[in-house]
Amino acid sequence: MPELPRSSKYVSTPDAPLDEAERNRLIARLNEAYGDGKVAADAYRAHLDTLFSASRLGEVAGIVAELPPLATHDTPAIVPVGSGQPGELTPSGGPRPFPVLMTVMVGAAAAMALLVVVILVLLTLL
Repeated sequence: MPELPRSSKYVSTPDAPLDEAERNRLIARLNEAYGDGKVAADAYRAHLDTLFSASRLGEVAGIVAELPPLATHDTPAIVPVGSGQPGELTPSGGPRPFPVLMTVMVGAAAAMALLVVVILVLLTLL
């Protein structure tokens, strides 16, 4: 049976009361694991019995240790989800000349406008 880390609230505070919100979260995780085929039918029923009868966090530590871990992060919206493995390099999309050309043209136009303003200021000072 897998063990929880000592920092887990189920291990560090086993005598703390198991509130209804926590019980419902664990039942939802158990239901999902059972639906995904990660928990056998007999273990599912036994775990449900334990979850409904438990009053302390320490009583459900074994069940939590057997459940699949929760995702501790979300994929940021700006990062595309790829099909490769973590750390695997993917080829770039290659150079995109149009946006680069537009950036150069806008920069050149801004420089020209600034030059015209400087010339006009200098002419007014003379």
